[in-house]
Amino acid sequence: MRRMSLAIPTRFLVVIASAVLLAGCDAGGQSTKATPAPHTTAAVASAAVPPARTAPPPAAAAEDWNDAQIKWMGFDEGLAAAKAEHKPICLVFYTQWCPHCRNYRKVFSDPRVVDKARQFVMIHLDKDKNTELSAKFAPDGEYIPRTLFLSSQGVVDDSIHAPRPQYKYFYDESNAASLLAGMDEALTKLK
Repeated sequence: MRRMSLAIPTRFLVVIASAVLLAGCDAGGQSTKATPAPHTTAAVASAAVPPARTAPPPAAAAEDWNDAQIKWMGFDEGLAAAKAEHKPICLVFYTQWCPHCRNYRKVFSDPRVVDKARQFVMIHLDKDKNTELSAKFAPDGEYIPRTLFLSSQGVVDDSIHAPRPQYKYFYDESNAASLLAGMDEALTKLK
């Protein structure tokens, strides 16, 4: 009688392990379930095997940052509107493939964020499609999601950030309070 081998290929195990580590650990290898580290190009590039990606969500779902209630703009359009309306800018960099970005976009459905967003020109840019702007607006790196507050003239106020020593522009992806605090500070400083 012939026995069947149930051995799992090593390459498959390495891909799964890499994906688990990259999705839930910071650079020090510590679990970050409460406040995960944002995705960085360096973290992805340093993996021996590229992480496995699940099938991307439908385009409409991947792009919905509460578009029905928040008027998102592109960079040039937003900068012109900010100058004309004398409003500060909330600039968000994201990608479609990033699970942290998919979580973070839900924060923009919080009614308090929707209300506060009316006092800003809201710009969100796909980092993969806006590489030059992403590099220009990266005070402490090009990780994602990354949220910055700019004056109506388009100047970043790098003192307005989340209360953390690293990845300062990575606001809590599951609780609107962190972003709301940044928005309040921006409204005070960038009048």
